[in-house]
Amino acid sequence: MDKEVLMTHSTHRRRALAGGTALVVALTTAGLALGPSAAGYGEAVIEPVETDLAGKDWVTARATSNDADAGLALDGDEGTAWRPAAPTSGSRHGKPDQALTVDLGGAYDGLRKVEVVLADATPARYVVEASADGRRWASLADHRDGRSGAAGTTALVDREGIQYLRVRFPAARPGTNGVAELHAYNYLRDDLKLGADLSYADQERDQPYYLDAEAALAGAPDPGPHLLDVVRDRGMEHLRLRIWNDPRSEATGVETEPAYQGPERSLTVAREIVDRDMSLGIDFHYADSWADPSKQPKPRAWAELPFDELNQEVHDSTADYLTELVEQGATPAKVAVGNEVINGFLYGSEAEIIGTTAPPYFTDEADVYQSQPGGGLLWKYWQSEDPAEQQLYTEQWDRFGTLMASGIRAVREASPESEVEIHAIVDKGRLSKTMEFWTQLLTRLEAADAAPDVLALSYYPEWHGSPEALEHNLHTIADAFPEYALDIAETSYPAASSPPGDPTPLPNSPFPVTVQGQADAIQRVFQIANDVPGNRVQGVLTWEPASWDSMFTWVETSAGTFPEANASLDVYRDSDVRAVLEDSVRVVTAVDGRVRLPRTVDVLSPADGDVDGTRVTWQDVPDGATAEPGTFTVDGTTQHGPVTATVHVVPPR
Repeated sequence: MDKEVLMTHSTHRRRALAGGTALVVALTTAGLALGPSAAGYGEAVIEPVETDLAGKDWVTARATSNDADAGLALDGDEGTAWRPAAPTSGSRHGKPDQALTVDLGGAYDGLRKVEVVLADATPARYVVEASADGRRWASLADHRDGRSGAAGTTALVDREGIQYLRVRFPAARPGTNGVAELHAYNYLRDDLKLGADLSYADQERDQPYYLDAEAALAGAPDPGPHLLDVVRDRGMEHLRLRIWNDPRSEATGVETEPAYQGPERSLTVAREIVDRDMSLGIDFHYADSWADPSKQPKPRAWAELPFDELNQEVHDSTADYLTELVEQGATPAKVAVGNEVINGFLYGSEAEIIGTTAPPYFTDEADVYQSQPGGGLLWKYWQSEDPAEQQLYTEQWDRFGTLMASGIRAVREASPESEVEIHAIVDKGRLSKTMEFWTQLLTRLEAADAAPDVLALSYYPEWHGSPEALEHNLHTIADAFPEYALDIAETSYPAASSPPGDPTPLPNSPFPVTVQGQADAIQRVFQIANDVPGNRVQGVLTWEPASWDSMFTWVETSAGTFPEANASLDVYRDSDVRAVLEDSVRVVTAVDGRVRLPRTVDVLSPADGDVDGTRVTWQDVPDGATAEPGTFTVDGTTQHGPVTATVHVVPPR
């Protein structure tokens, strides 16, 4: 991703949104009455993340009998079902249990609700169970009495590490009921870290960010809170800072003053982050300006070092800076060795073959920056049949791996509590290239005893494909490299277009360019990350939400122009579920019979695992609804949300 292009576009968007009478009128007429913890600009309905895992490609089913039909319980059609076969006669042990088992493809800590829809609205004896290993089972719902759970059941779950679900019919008899559908609902894990790369907090340290739109519009004399306080209030838990060696203008190559995102200034921001009880990430660019897939310039101070000295400098500078962080009490939770390094980093003499022309100072002073070999990768020789080209391809992989290993060893030595991350991308949708990248690099790092902890990707739909493509890519990488955790190190989505007023979604995205679309697009990435089996993805970070694809809107007030948090910023806090409701019940009654709806349903608090009853207020049953066999629904309300009762009307016995 070309950060220079990104920031140019960002500036245009930001200026288009800054101030303006129309904006003030919109905020005033919206009747905002916001407390200190409510986002202000625009509107966004943010519901907790919930995924029915049963519909995912990686979820499979098997059965003790009629196994070919097991998948019918996951096909989303209640008109199809798995039914156990009649047991064979003459068994010494009586009639065996019959069971449908669903494999979720890996462990889930956020699985909180399981719904089983039976094939028939007839009495059945069955048990719903869960397991981490497929051998030891815990009961979620026990309906062996043959009276409860008619037509199906919804069970709330307070267990971690669930991979298998089972519906077991003890001592099944001919005509035993079956399973029409099994739904397994996944919610955000407690340990999924949501946050941002907020490196621009450096130069925005003195910019007030208003939490209360009415106060801002009234010209509140007191400055608003610090940006770090705003994002913490909204639920961000982890913030990443990029580190440039000697910050310089990408256009001119001249060192900048102040040296924003340089090592010294970033020490201060790092301390401010940990002082607010947020975890810290460090992203070494190993450059003086932007390092990304289109450019990876060496720092000027290292440009003419022979390769062995360059390698030592990577180690020493990494270790020295992390030591400073640790000594000031700002130990990073995570350290990225390089930024978006799909094409390598620390480009040197190999840049002539790569063909890079950015940044300008890198080519204008080629005699300096390209005088010695570096760690750029020669992808143009990938799969070449020319032995000389293949040798060059391999040699550059060796150099890149050597440099990366030195950075990783430095992290291990100076900050052993930090996890090490390698940050790449799926380049223009070419997953095969990314898989080659991980295979080549990890093979070398493992051989050097310098393996990382986390494999990370950037995801921007306009460059990296649809949400479904992201899901496919994450699962492919997770399956191929099961020993590593994963991250989404960067993502973003705009809330406003430039010029303003065009809600057309970005390429490859279904979400409009609005405040609501911004919330939905970012939450979709949260959901995809959370749904990878095995709890493999550790976190999701948005990139520079105060600047690029901003989650703030600049509002003109009588006291000046200030950034007001978009309503979409609450996606970090409100995507977590606070109460899981038994929101679906199934009731069986005879023709012309009385419909007995439950007075209460269960509600689970994931925070403490408590399950309590909550009262339901039901709508009236329609007149004549039970006059003949069939089904109908009745809506109910609770303090935790709506409930639906499906009533099965059956002929009298």
